[in-house]
Amino acid sequence: MHNPLTPVPFRASGSDGSGRQGYPPAPEPLPVPVMDNHTHLDFPWDGEPRVSIADALDAAEAVGVRGAVQVGCDLESSRFTVQAVEQDRRLLGAVALHPNDAPEYAARGELEGALAEIEALAAHPRIRAIGETGLDFFRTEGEGLVHQRYSFRRHIDIAKRLGLTLQIHDRDAHDDVVQVLREEGAPERVVFHCFSGGEELARICNTEGWYMSFAGTITFKNAANLRAALALAEPERILVETDAPFLTPHPHRGRPNASYMVPYTVRAMAELTGWELSELCAGITENTVRAYGSWDQYDEN
Repeated sequence: MHNPLTPVPFRASGSDGSGRQGYPPAPEPLPVPVMDNHTHLDFPWDGEPRVSIADALDAAEAVGVRGAVQVGCDLESSRFTVQAVEQDRRLLGAVALHPNDAPEYAARGELEGALAEIEALAAHPRIRAIGETGLDFFRTEGEGLVHQRYSFRRHIDIAKRLGLTLQIHDRDAHDDVVQVLREEGAPERVVFHCFSGGEELARICNTEGWYMSFAGTITFKNAANLRAALALAEPERILVETDAPFLTPHPHRGRPNASYMVPYTVRAMAELTGWELSELCAGITENTVRAYGSWDQYDEN
């Protein structure tokens, strides 16, 4: 069986007749390498075989994506993240309880214990961020939001005490996320993962020195707000990500995403802004290292 990340001809439908489509073909390599600063290697795409960490990163490196940040969303995936960063040094990691999972831990009386374990996992030297954490008003409501806010504040505290970057999940909650960050005092480095705001949030990020991480959503037809935000974003604030296996960029939306798909998003960003592609790539790499530190094997010092 072929590696599903190996470039293959377009497959119109799954062999089971389900209509599912496999991984898209590899894009043209980038002229200067970048990093995918948010991916979920432990999340398989429905109907597709799980891809090994080495295969996924080999496919990415072949098109100029030389490293990635593997992100945990609960205890299980955060434990996986620690194992993954030990397995392949092209990975750094982030660990946290997703805002939609925090109320579930609280309902079971397990939130405090889970937060304590996240802090313990975060002590690993290749865990460079606390995330993804934040607020999600799309999937959680009512009393669950109380636990979300509490969990978010606790994650901010952990990031500050450990000197780690904070990765923000912000869905339909821009004003409240900013309010909590200002009330608690934001960590030195904050990344708005899968940036979903518009011009107003972009201006706030510029002012506060927070990073804006753009995903494949920047290529979607209905993403005028993201394109307006990108136009306003200071070059020093811009990162790129996949959020794989989700948010696959155009023209492959609806198919599984992976780190090797980053070039589609980066090229779209260059076209939208008019920035020279090589300069944009170099800037993204510089920003990513500034946000998370060195991937070691690429450290020239």
